[in-house]
Parts: sequence; structure tokens; C-alpha cells
Amino acid sequence: MRILIAEDDPSIASGVSATLRQSGHAVDHAATGLLADTALRNTPYDLVILDLGLPGADGSEVLQRVRKRGDRLPVLVITAREGLRERVRVLDLGADDYLVKPFALAELEARVRALLRRYTAQGALELTLGRLRLDLPGHRAWVDDMPLELTAREFGLLEALATRPERVTSRAQLIEALCSWDDELTDNGLDIAIHRLRRKLADSGTQVRTIRGLGYLLEEVTPE
Repeated sequence: MRILIAEDDPSIASGVSATLRQSGHAVDHAATGLLADTALRNTPYDLVILDLGLPGADGSEVLQRVRKRGDRLPVLVITAREGLRERVRVLDLGADDYLVKPFALAELEARVRALLRRYTAQGALELTLGRLRLDLPGHRAWVDDMPLELTAREFGLLEALATRPERVTSRAQLIEALCSWDDELTDNGLDIAIHRLRRKLADSGTQVRTIRGLGYLLEEVTPE
């Protein structure tokens, strides 16, 4: 999943980014409202964590712009502002959840998982292709009932392919899905990740097929 953190406090942004990256997400950071709005207009995110007290354009304005565009992107607001009236105001603007600073990173992770469950793959919590089953919010995969041990990058690659079953995904799309602004992925790094994923899928009845000149697709293997 690709997540935008719109937060002007460097320590909070750093801590949240590190936590979410350890969970396997690609994370971008915008320190101002204008940067956040630009990123949201130009990049397909799965969720935004939005501070209300952003410089330039505050979080409320960014949230309003998102909803006026008809974007149903899940929005988790984080703020130092307390009180029932403020929570109601932000939820009425279109926020999906609200977390008051200071907060525990474990709670933020739980709220992120809950929002992603609600919105992932248009409401689907799991994806299934043949004997392969993926829990997208939980970053888990199984072949039949046996857990498939994947690194965060391998799961991200499998997720990017599985959300487009039987359709070709280009190398550029895979790199974009796996990288944040601060985390580059080289062509060689992508090749290594694909090779390792193929090896782990060898007995799953599912394969990553190369479509020369176009990209890759995840498909069920037909038994001979």
C-alpha cells in the first residue's frame, strides 16, 4: 500500500514513516498543505495521514479539496486539537478517522489497518487466485492453508500484481508501487525481487509471467 503522511513535525513524520515502512508500506512525506495537495492530485495513494496544523494550507483545507474532487481516499486525521466539537467538525468535512496527539504508534498502525480493510480493493479484505490467498491489510499470504513467508518488498510486489489479476503491470507501475520518494528501487532491485517471488510461488499453482516489452502478470498455472 502507498501512504502519504502530511505532517510538519519532523520527529512525528519520521517515526510514523519508519513504523509504516516496517509494516511493508511505501510512504511519502509532505511537510506543507500545498505539497500534500499536489501529491494527492498526482499520485494514487491508498491512504493519507493528515495533520490539521499544516503550514501553507491547513489540513482542513486539504481534506475539503480531496472530497470536492470526489476522491474517496481514506483519510486519518492526526491533530493536537481536542474536544468533541472539533472531532465532529473534522468528520463532517470527510475524515474517516481521528487521532489526537500524542498517540501510540501501535494505535496508529491499528487504525491504518482498519481503514485499509474498509477500502482495500473496493472493500475486498482478501484476494484469491487459485490456491494463493492474500490478506492485503494484514500483509499475509497463504498457499492452501500454509503461510507463505514473504519479505515486505516481496509482499508489496505480489500485492501490486494480485490487484491486477490476468492484466499486465509494467515495470514502471511496479517500481512506483514499491517505492516512496525517499526509497529508490533500481531495475536490478526489481529483477531480484521478481526472481525471489517466483521462487517462493513455485509450488503455489500461480506464477509471475513476463510479457516481453510490456511487463508482468500474475496468473494461475493450468495443470498439465
